[in-house]
Amino acid sequence: MIRILDRLIGGTFLRIFVVFVLGAPLLFIVGDMVEYVDRYFERGLSVSDLALAYVYMLPEFISWSFPIAALIAAVFTIHSMTQHREILAAKAGGISFHRLMAPLIVLGLVLTGVGLLLSEVVPVAKRRSGQILRGEQIGRQWRNNFVFKTDDARTLTVRRLNIFPPELTRVALEVPAGSNGEAAQHLQATQAKFDSLLGWTFVDGYLRILPDRETPLTLNFDSLRSSAFGEPPEGLLGRPTEVGEMTNSEIDRLVANLTRSGGDVSALLVEKGQRKAIAVATLVIILFGGPLATSSQRGGRAYGIGIALASVILYLLMFRLAGAAGQSRAIPPLWAAWLPNLVFLTCGLILLKRVRT
Repeated sequence: MIRILDRLIGGTFLRIFVVFVLGAPLLFIVGDMVEYVDRYFERGLSVSDLALAYVYMLPEFISWSFPIAALIAAVFTIHSMTQHREILAAKAGGISFHRLMAPLIVLGLVLTGVGLLLSEVVPVAKRRSGQILRGEQIGRQWRNNFVFKTDDARTLTVRRLNIFPPELTRVALEVPAGSNGEAAQHLQATQAKFDSLLGWTFVDGYLRILPDRETPLTLNFDSLRSSAFGEPPEGLLGRPTEVGEMTNSEIDRLVANLTRSGGDVSALLVEKGQRKAIAVATLVIILFGGPLATSSQRGGRAYGIGIALASVILYLLMFRLAGAAGQSRAIPPLWAAWLPNLVFLTCGLILLKRVRT
């Protein structure tokens, strides 16, 4: 009996969830097109370019849809059972409301895991989409005549970069003077080769050390290994300027470098925290929406839609406000990322406790 009921509740929830997750990205795409389509065509993008860019946007749109779909599915599932006296019948048979929530909680845990995996894919796909919309070449394995500024203020000037094999041609590296009195340095080499374990080795060049009040010292070398400069070849192709296009490892590296130089890392920490928070919100929102849907037996589908929409708007509003507060350092970044989830989780547990079982 209980297994049949679990399958009924889980099946109803999943049907509503899947329908919304598949349909919501279309709404996001339409909204984006309405706002930016003129700008895209002005850049000379074709319809096929836009279609491919929106395909790469899908992981992000689906990720946003998870908690909203979970709330709508939980509210409609539980409210429908309340309206048809199915919950009352289950209680009469000795099955508590908490036990009825068990399949939804299990599904919430599974979907949270899927959301966390999806959060690793989103920045990579978003970067590809951004490259298409900005008219950049995707999959390029070389770069000519560029200047690269590292996070610790080093400046790299390169004639040519090749990814396979990983090497630089006609390269110069400028190292500014350190805050603790370290001398500035200028390195110039004919070539530099990269090894995943050893890093960059500069070949056939010279290193000039430039003390503030002393005579400069010039050293010629056949090969010189740099332990301080460790940017991988792929990173030199062009680092994404949008935080949302950075992977978690890229954010960690940027945070470490900015922290050493005294920069503000609040926006980076908020972005990284919110990626995990939006995935965990799927479970939190189920714990909130399930008991909330039993709070009244009045109204039909309009009641369920009203609850879902009001809760979604409230959550998204808190998510944006907390994120903005964290980026401006009004509250710690960790609190900014997780505050909406904590509020909804607390309310959900209170509602769950107050439900008559």
